[in-house]
Amino acid sequence: MATIFSHSIAALAVGQVFPVEPKRVRFWVLTAVLAMLPDIDVVGFSFGISYGDMLGHRRLTHSLPFAVLVACLVVLLAFSDIAAFSTRWFKFVTYFSIVMASHGVLDAMTNGGLGVAFFAPFSSERYFFPWTPIEVSPLGVGRFLSARGVQVIISEIKWIWIPSALLVAMVMVYQRQKRS
Repeated sequence: MATIFSHSIAALAVGQVFPVEPKRVRFWVLTAVLAMLPDIDVVGFSFGISYGDMLGHRRLTHSLPFAVLVACLVVLLAFSDIAAFSTRWFKFVTYFSIVMASHGVLDAMTNGGLGVAFFAPFSSERYFFPWTPIEVSPLGVGRFLSARGVQVIISEIKWIWIPSALLVAMVMVYQRQKRS
């Protein structure tokens, strides 16, 4: 998996460029939290849930249906001032679905693990993209705080942080030129 830090950085970049308003503190906090949320499945290891189970790592919580379901619930609960099923409501649901789905997309670009079950619970097939440049992060804090963890962070800076910053910069330049 990519680290939770990088998942949030990528999602915050998407938030900068996604055309939805207003973008208040609640919006940004939910963006960061929802980008990390799919990794809640690692808690299952403590309860005997194996990596390959439906509730295992990179399965249900990393799926596209789960992303849409959680996005709908978040918008209904956290943005109750928006009329359900209105155009604005669908924009927020789309945005938060993208934020959550970005987690699985980044994980499918890593070079380790069993892949991502994008279509769980309807399909248990796991996927990697053909191009997997991101070093997979070790599970556990102890193993992350090692030379391997440094390799992972360098990989994520190269493949996630810098592209995220470039995306935001390009959109800002475009918006400035559009205004002038």
